Amino acid sequence: MTNHCHIVLHVDKSKADALDDIEVINRWHRVCKGTLITQQYIEDGHISESFASTLNDTIKTYRNRLFDISWFMRLLNEPIARMANAEDECTGRFWEGRFSSQALLDEAALAACMSYVDLNPLRAGLAQTPETSLYTSIRRRVSSALKGEQPKPLIKFVGDINQDMAPGLPYKFEDYLNLVDLTSRVIRDKNSGYLDNDVPKILTRLNISSSNWLSLATRFEFHFKGPVGNNVSLTHLCEIQNRERRSNICASTRFFK
Repeated sequence: MTNHCHIVLHVDKSKADALDDIEVINRWHRVCKGTLITQQYIEDGHISESFASTLNDTIKTYRNRLFDISWFMRLLNEPIARMANAEDECTGRFWEGRFSSQALLDEAALAACMSYVDLNPLRAGLAQTPETSLYTSIRRRVSSALKGEQPKPLIKFVGDINQDMAPGLPYKFEDYLNLVDLTSRVIRDKNSGYLDNDVPKILTRLNISSSNWLSLATRFEFHFKGPVGNNVSLTHLCEIQNRERRSNICASTRFFK
């Protein structure tokens, strides 16, 4: 968008933990210089014994940063701020404040948030259709699908997660695309009853009514300020975090079964 961005992330800690030390350093070096010790280790394949402890500590730090959302946002926002300041020939703070994040706890929450993000340009009047909205994953997915390809930076749609399959988004791409397309027409035409006559399969499976869906797709951030999911998901999160208060319980009861 012109003054902010939304990103739906999948944090894969297990994948980061499974990487060998060389791969951890190489991944970090793609965005940062690293240290003289890590650079020498990559170049020579070994390091003197006196630096071994320092190297191990550095690799541990880099590994943790690979699944740290704060570091991801820092490395995303800093170059943007530098480019913007250079363009405006000024210095100082570019972003208004620190980022905020919400945990998406189940399939319904994920679908609602993804659609909300993909439809952001349409709600703002910057595009007429999802496939023409700039800087969105839905545009990139449609463009790649027309070529019979999968966009590498984006997670694959794999279908029903109850089946035995590789990790990925738990919907069929065709179903999600149909859902976003129908919702975009409602936003564009301001026809609130459009989905009532043709409820997408994905909403039936997620047990979300068309009226609730339209509210989620247009006012997701208004309804939820913390973790998002149904009551069972919120309860499970509280048990993990040893907390008693379930955030967003009223909104969750209203929108998710």
